[in-house]
Amino acid sequence: MNDTTDGTGGAGATEISARLAAQISDEIAAAEGLLAFDRFMELALYAPGLGYYVAGAAKLGADGDFVTAPEISPLFGRCLAVQCAEALEQLGGGDMLELGAGTGALAVELLQALEQLEALPGRYLILEPSPDLQERQRTLIQERIPHLAERCAWLPRLPETLRGIVLANEVLDAMPVHRFGIRDDGAIDEVFVTERAGVFLEVTAPVRSLGLADAVAALQAEGFARAPGYSSEINLRLPPWMTALGHTLDAGLVLLVDYGYPRSAYYQPDRTMGTLMCHLRHQAHDDPYTHIGLQDITAHVDFTAVAEAGVAAGFDLAGFTTQAHFLIGCGIDRILAESPDAFHLTPGAKQLLLPTIMGERFKVMGLTKGIDDALCGFSIRDLSRRL
Repeated sequence: MNDTTDGTGGAGATEISARLAAQISDEIAAAEGLLAFDRFMELALYAPGLGYYVAGAAKLGADGDFVTAPEISPLFGRCLAVQCAEALEQLGGGDMLELGAGTGALAVELLQALEQLEALPGRYLILEPSPDLQERQRTLIQERIPHLAERCAWLPRLPETLRGIVLANEVLDAMPVHRFGIRDDGAIDEVFVTERAGVFLEVTAPVRSLGLADAVAALQAEGFARAPGYSSEINLRLPPWMTALGHTLDAGLVLLVDYGYPRSAYYQPDRTMGTLMCHLRHQAHDDPYTHIGLQDITAHVDFTAVAEAGVAAGFDLAGFTTQAHFLIGCGIDRILAESPDAFHLTPGAKQLLLPTIMGERFKVMGLTKGIDDALCGFSIRDLSRRL
């Protein structure tokens, strides 16, 4: 089908990619030649046994396609532990649930730091769609913190009830998104994926996906996404996802860390082509139709939409800030100064904090139920008014 040359995992990966491309081809045919982009993205990332996040290839770290904050520095997890300990204290104890736990590095650092703070959760639950990553997480936890391994459990779905903390580090950016464009006459088009001569490519046509036209019209009512030729994306799966979290969490804190913008910056007029980005072997590009299933596909997060969905699901907005200000509020300077390996941790701290790297590009949002006191991570600079 599409280009699946070596350099993306060898012959086995190429075979998986070809099988996934064939499945996408079948869905395109079933959709009369126009497959909604969000379904294409869902298949490319999560098709059982074939998608990028579930097929078993290395994804994170030096041997993968990208690195996340927990792999860059243990300081990230140690700082989050301070915030989690504060929230658990306000709740009188509880459990923790990490969504998409990656290599398991964040779970290890959090549990180690919480143990030192005498604030361990009753259970550390992980909801991870990738069997390969589940195995890596289990192995790392058993190797690094075997005495805490019994507290950890892997879930196939959200628990019915939870009192405690939900963590989602770089999860929202990997949720499938719809894409749209504005025609010269001002009408709204949807971006679809089609196939010609064995190649996937995108085309625009009148909106078919339920709710998309209304969602774009709502953006336009706020003054966004009006100019002819403008195109972007929108996450229609966010409200039901947040509603499910609202049903699960009886009381506690939802902590979301990701790259993104408030709506006014996300849909600003000069960002005319949206934020869709692909990652392959630490190189970023904007073509989602190559290396099917072998590359990450992401979109930045509209944090205004996250806050709106959270409030609608019964949460209170506890704070919104940059990653740098959040980590400073959690005491990263003190933690670094007290670390016996401070010299070796300093380069990683710079990556987490510098505005040109991760410090301002990544944001942190807190949503709460039953927690009324202020949270330390948002004490330095709360940007909620910008949402």
